[in-house]
Parts: sequence; C-alpha cells; structure tokens
Amino acid sequence: MQTVTRYQQRISGPLLDRMDIYAEVPRVDYDKLSSERLGEPSAKIRERVEKAREKQRQRFAGRKLLSNADMGPKEVRENCVLDDAGKALIRAAMQQLGMSARAFHRILKVSRTIADLAGSERIQTAHLAEALQYRPRRQT
Repeated sequence: MQTVTRYQQRISGPLLDRMDIYAEVPRVDYDKLSSERLGEPSAKIRERVEKAREKQRQRFAGRKLLSNADMGPKEVRENCVLDDAGKALIRAAMQQLGMSARAFHRILKVSRTIADLAGSERIQTAHLAEALQYRPRRQT
C-alpha cells in the first residue's frame, strides 16, 4: 500500500487533470464472486454503448468531432447545458475540489456521455454527480 501511495504522490495534478475517468477498483469479496446472481449481459451493455455512440455521431454530423471527448469549450457550452441544480452542484464541486477549467470541461463531457448512455437528452444532476465520482479523490 505504501508503494501505491508513493507512486500516486509522484503523479502531478496537471497529469491527473488530463484523465477523463479515474476509478479505484476495490478487491471483490468471495461472496460476490461466488454468487449465482448474474450481472448485466455484455450484449445489452454493448447495445447501450452503440446507441450512445450513434447519438454522438448524429450530434456532431458535419463537424470534425466524432465523440463527446472531442468537444472543445464551445461545443461543451452548446451540448452540456445544466439546470440550476446542476449548476449549483458543479459550482460547489469546483470550490471544494479546486478544479481547473480543464477538469470542469472534462466533467461536463463525461456527464454528457453518461446522459447519452442513459438515453437522456439533457444532463441530469445524477449524471453530473456520477461524473464527479470519476475524478481523483485527491488532487495535488
């Protein structure tokens, strides 16, 4: 564990800031591994991802952009509109986490993708909250 902590401390904030999604993956308990309950089938997940990708292709038709990840600040403003609750949430996150402008835009792009996967036309507060969960827990 100390080795992991030392390594993480070497990674600079600006480098972490360039990662769209950061997820810690805990060990899985034996009970979950040996459970008879099955998760969502890969085919169903693939179908959802393909629908989201098609939505993005349509959104960016006639542009050089292929996906939400390719959006610049102008496209983020156009395609990542938040309601008042979403604006309040990201404002609070920016203040508490000390996020950069780059991190702000990445959160909105990830939120847009989560909304696309959910089949939602608008980014909901839950989509934004999920995207915030994919940021590093510790900023340096």
